[in-house]
Amino acid sequence: MLQAFPILAQMPDLTVFQYNIVDNIFSMTVATMGAAALFFFMGRSLVKEAYRPALMVSGIVVAIACYHYFMIRHSWQDAYALGENGYSGTGAAFNDFYRYADWILTVPLLMVELVAVLRLPAGRARSLLTKLVVAAAAMIALGYPGEVIASPEGWTARVIWGGLSSVPFFYILYVLWVELTNSLKTQPKAARKLIELARLVLLITWAVYPIAYALGGTPAALEAKAGGSVDASGIVALQVGYAIADMAAKAGFGVLIYFIARAKSSADESEGATTDPTLAPAAA
Repeated sequence: MLQAFPILAQMPDLTVFQYNIVDNIFSMTVATMGAAALFFFMGRSLVKEAYRPALMVSGIVVAIACYHYFMIRHSWQDAYALGENGYSGTGAAFNDFYRYADWILTVPLLMVELVAVLRLPAGRARSLLTKLVVAAAAMIALGYPGEVIASPEGWTARVIWGGLSSVPFFYILYVLWVELTNSLKTQPKAARKLIELARLVLLITWAVYPIAYALGGTPAALEAKAGGSVDASGIVALQVGYAIADMAAKAGFGVLIYFIARAKSSADESEGATTDPTLAPAAA
């Protein structure tokens, strides 16, 4: 039965340190996402109305992530029990699908919040979002079959699924880098440095995901996932890597979106002040 449903595979034995570092990073992620949601929702009043949708979407993204990481942590705790030699599986499944359910909702929304704060022309924004959302859905759908493989014999299949998922992954990064670069000339000077930083943040944070995927898919990690008596460091690295990447890509990137919205709001106010005829100098 476990062979037919890899998600129900036996959990590998963990040391107290390995278990706690994953549990603590999940706890930290829940707190980070929850705090970020409050910040973004409350921060909407500090930007102009045109940029409030971007912060609303940012808040929704981290609120969804907060819920899913709460469920992930709960599932992790249910899957393990402390024994004399560390933590062993209880027989309960660790439901890693919560993370993919989160991604299928939040990754497209991340695209929306970025396009919303850039305020691209309607036609261009619609076309860009269509391409990005379709690519994001393909990336997640292709990555999940490899993620649930839970035996060393499935290593080749995991690599294939990971490679297929990488095609839309790199396409998204390429499109975002090009669009952010092209948008610089139309953005106010105060926001350009922040948008340049956003390009780097996207590359750095998103690069963690394939690294974590690879660490969790080594033959040793898959043997541990199948219940073998080997070191489970790869499984731990995968969970910690994904959590850190999610905090940076959602909460951290959302903070950057907030600062871009603040900078553009200030620029709009300054431009309005200089073009308002009631504020023009009186004629001599």
